[in-house]
Amino acid sequence: MTFARLRLKLAHMPFSTLIDAADLRSLLARPGLAVIDCRFDLLKPGAGRRAYLAGHIPGAQYADLELDLSAPVGPDTGRHPLPSRREFAARLGAWGVGNDSQLIAYDDAGGAYAARLWWMARWLGHRQVAVLDGGIQAWRSAGGALQAGEVTAESRIFEPGSGPDFITSAEVVAALADPGRLLVDARSPERYAGAVEPLDAVAGHVPGAVNQPFMVNLDAAGRFKPPAELKRLWQERLGGRPAAAVIAMCGSGVTACQNLLALESAGLGGAGLYAGSWSEWIRDPKRPVARGGAPA
Repeated sequence: MTFARLRLKLAHMPFSTLIDAADLRSLLARPGLAVIDCRFDLLKPGAGRRAYLAGHIPGAQYADLELDLSAPVGPDTGRHPLPSRREFAARLGAWGVGNDSQLIAYDDAGGAYAARLWWMARWLGHRQVAVLDGGIQAWRSAGGALQAGEVTAESRIFEPGSGPDFITSAEVVAALADPGRLLVDARSPERYAGAVEPLDAVAGHVPGAVNQPFMVNLDAAGRFKPPAELKRLWQERLGGRPAAAVIAMCGSGVTACQNLLALESAGLGGAGLYAGSWSEWIRDPKRPVARGGAPA
């Protein structure tokens, strides 16, 4: 089989973790493809949509982290609570995503926001969902065209199936007493240590959590490291535990999903998401808070 025929064959296979820009280009005219632009800035919430309108991958629709990928904040929730399964299934359908669709998400932040959509689709049992490796920067570097303005799609019915459930604060409390579990915080070392906190009212981390910033999954070009390298990196962090022992968290259940994507890309599936994460943990003043840089 020639390389060209092999690429053509692979381009028609479902993508379930990462996809590169060349493969996405070969899929753009494929029926049933749905591309979602997830660019966002936590400090400038409108910046992602403005960037999308200025130029996006042709045919891509926009997903706003706070309007489309989150429910309204409640008195006991973190900053980005999950919508109900029914609500998110309706949102997928409005984007033209059916149960047979290949869904591709991208951003400009190393998958930090696109992975949220990736995890949420899997939460509803959809496995044909992948993140564009390297994001829109990789698309531009590969010579991909951009389209300006809003794109809408003909709505479809998406029927949610079974997928991984999220982990609650109460389950995290119980897991902290189990040495077989591993709570992994994806925030920067400075935020984990409590040295800085630009977003939440309390600085620090959950006692017992270890720090694995999501950026360590990426190479210097902003693409995910090769699967073998990710596997070595994460097995070292796991310390002999299975990947299913991991509870991934961050500030609000968003960038933690990028760590989950890296684990899946490395063939280490089964980790769980603490959806409320730090911003939910600190809602209850009775929950303990730790500060300092270790354990890293």
